[in-house]
Amino acid sequence: MNSLAPDFAASQSYPQRQDPPALLGLNLPAWWAQRAALLTRQLTTPWSQRGVLARQQLQVQSVSKRMALVAGTVTGAMLTTQTALTHLRARLAHHGLTPAMTCEALALVARLGEQVLARKPYASQLHAALAMLDGQLAEMATGEGKTYAAALAAAVAAMSGTPVHLMTANDYLVQRDAQALAPLYSALGLTVGVVTATSTPAERRAAYRCDITYCTAREVAFDYLRDARAGHVTQSDLQRRAAHLSPAAMPSEGPLLRGLHLALIDEADSLLIDEAAIPLRLSEAAPVTSQSTHADPAAQQRALSFQTLAVARQLVLGRDVLFDATARKVTWTATGHERLAALVEPLGGVWLNRRHCTDLIETALQALHGLKRDRDYLVRDKQLLLLDPVTGRVADGRVWSRGLHALVELKENCTLTAPSQIAAQISLQRFFGRYLKVAGMSGTLRECSGELLRGYGRAVVPVALRAASKRLRHADRVFANSAQRLKAVVARVGELHATGRPVLVGCDSVQATQKVCLALRAAGLQAARLDARHDELEADIVAGAGQLGALTVTTHMAGRGTDIALGVGVAALGGLHVLCCQDNRSARLDRQLLGRSARAGDPGSGEVWRALDAPAWQPDSGWQGAVDRLVHAAAAQQLRRRSSAGSTHRYQNRHPQTPSAAGTRSAQWLEAWGAWFSWRQAREEARSERKRRQLLEQDLEWHTRTGKTP
Repeated sequence: MNSLAPDFAASQSYPQRQDPPALLGLNLPAWWAQRAALLTRQLTTPWSQRGVLARQQLQVQSVSKRMALVAGTVTGAMLTTQTALTHLRARLAHHGLTPAMTCEALALVARLGEQVLARKPYASQLHAALAMLDGQLAEMATGEGKTYAAALAAAVAAMSGTPVHLMTANDYLVQRDAQALAPLYSALGLTVGVVTATSTPAERRAAYRCDITYCTAREVAFDYLRDARAGHVTQSDLQRRAAHLSPAAMPSEGPLLRGLHLALIDEADSLLIDEAAIPLRLSEAAPVTSQSTHADPAAQQRALSFQTLAVARQLVLGRDVLFDATARKVTWTATGHERLAALVEPLGGVWLNRRHCTDLIETALQALHGLKRDRDYLVRDKQLLLLDPVTGRVADGRVWSRGLHALVELKENCTLTAPSQIAAQISLQRFFGRYLKVAGMSGTLRECSGELLRGYGRAVVPVALRAASKRLRHADRVFANSAQRLKAVVARVGELHATGRPVLVGCDSVQATQKVCLALRAAGLQAARLDARHDELEADIVAGAGQLGALTVTTHMAGRGTDIALGVGVAALGGLHVLCCQDNRSARLDRQLLGRSARAGDPGSGEVWRALDAPAWQPDSGWQGAVDRLVHAAAAQQLRRRSSAGSTHRYQNRHPQTPSAAGTRSAQWLEAWGAWFSWRQAREEARSERKRRQLLEQDLEWHTRTGKTP
C-alpha cells in the first residue's frame, strides 16, 4: 500500500502527473484492442483478485482488533488530545501509509468516529476504506454506508499530509456530507472545505487549502482548467522562484488548486464512465474579426442560425432527407440535394460552399428532429438547460458545439448565448489520470471493471454485504410498444398501492415521467415526481419514497446518495418495489435503479419492463441488424399470440429468484428474448466505450494541434 511521498508537494509547485502513456488498447488495431479488452476482463474477475481480497480481509481483522485495543487501553480524553494525534501524524509523515500504519491510523479514526459521531463502522466500511487507501475502486452495495467509508479513508489520507478531494454527485450532497462529518474531522485536527457552483474564487482557494475538500468533479476540473489558462499548471520550480524576484512576470493571483494529489470519488462509475463521454471545455468570448468590425457577432450568428433553421424546415423528411433518430444520422436523397441547392441559391455567401452548406443543414435537422424538449434539454426563463443523458439532471454550463446550441435556442425562442471559443479543454480520462492517486466506490462497478482497468489503471474490489440481500427480482417483461407498457404500469402500481407498499417507477426522460404521472392521476393515484424540473426537492422526495403507500416517479437521477428508509410497517408488507421502465443501453443502469430497493438487509423487490419500440432496441446495421430484425419479427408474433390468449409478456432473465418455465416452446422464445436483450446491451456498452476512446484521442489531438494547456 504505497503512499504519496511526504515531500512531493515541496518539490513541485503544482503536484500532478503528466499525461499517462497510451491507454491499453488505444491506437491499436481492432484485433489487438479486442484481445486487450479480453485480457483486462480476465484480470478483473473475482478469482484473479483472491489474493487482494484475502489481504484486505486480514487488514480488516487487524483494524478491528486495534479498535478494541484502543478502546480498552486509551481513555476518550487521551484519544482526542492533540498530543496523541500529533504523534500519529509524525509517524505517518515518517513511514507513509504502509499497511501497518494504515491499519493503525484507520483504527484510531474509526474509534474516534465512534465516540464523536456515535457510529461504529461495519467491517464492510473498513474494507471499502482500505481498498480506497490502496488506490482501488470498491464495489459497495447501495445502503452499505459508502459516505462514512469515504470519510474514514479521507481522514487517514489527510492525516498523512495528503490533500484530499472528496467528490460526490451534486452540490447538495457536498454540503450535506461535509457538514455531517465536520465533527470527526475537527476532532482529528483536520480542516474541511466545501466547493460548490456558487463559490467565489477566494472561497475556492480557501477550500482547496483545507486538508479535505468536498466538491463535485465538474467544479474541480474547471478550476484546474482555469489554473491552466492562468499559467499555473505548467509553472516550473524555476519559474516559481523567479516570481519572487519579478512578481509582475507571473499571474497576480495564486492558483485555485494546490495540485492534484488524491481523488476519492463517490459513484465512481457515473464519473469515470458515464460522464467521460463529454469533454470539459472552458470557453471565452470569441474575438471580433476584421470582417466583423462593424457588425455585432451575436447578430451575425443569429442571422446565420435563422437562415439555417428556415431552410431546414422546408425540407421534407422521407422525401428530401432520411433521418435516423437513434443514430442522429442524416441521409440525403437525390431530390433533397436538388431541393437544397434551389433553397440556398438566393442566399449567397457561405451557402455557396456545398460542403459547408450541407453541414449547416444537417446540424439544423438534428436540432429540429433529433433533440427533444424535456428529454434532451429544458427551457427555463428563456434559457436552454441541457440534461445529462445518464443522470437526468441539469448539466449546468454544458453547451452543444458546432452551432447546434444556437439552433436549438432559436428553435425554442430562447435568448441566444454570446459567441464563444474554446480556451481550454480536457477529457475526464486525462483529468483523473493526472491525479497522483485515484480511488473511489460505487454500487455498480463490475460491469465496467475492464474499462476502468484499461482506462484508469484502477482495479475493482468487491465488498461483501454486511447482511444477506432480501431483494426479490421478478421476471422481466416485454411489451410491443410504450403505450401498452404505460397501461400495464398503471395497473401494476394500482395493485401494489392497494397493499400499502411504496412503489418507485423509473423512466427514461422528463417527458416520460409526466406521462406516467398523468396516467396514474387519471386512475386516481397521486405520485411524487422527481426529475430535472424538481431537482431542488430531490433529497426530500427520495427520502419519502419508502413510506407507507408512497408513489414516486423518477428519471435516472433517482436520488443517488440519499437513503430510502422504509416507513413503519413497510418491511412487513415486502418493502419498496422498484419498477424499471427505463430502456437502458447498459445492464449496469438497470442494476442501479433496482438497487434502490432492499438496502442493507431490508426486504424489497424489483422488475424491469421493456418496450420494443424504444430507440435503444431498434435494429442495427449489418449482420447484427439482421438478427435484430429477426428477433423483432418473432417477438411481435409471440406478443400478439400471448395477448390474444390473455397471458402476460414475461421473459426469463436468468436471475436465480425467477422461477423457470423450461421445457415449453414458449419458454424457449422467452429465454431467447432475455439473451437478445443482454446481447444488445453488451453491444451498446462496447459502442459507448469506443466513443469514449475516440473522445480521448480527439482530446489529445486537439491539445497537440492547438498547443494549449493543460
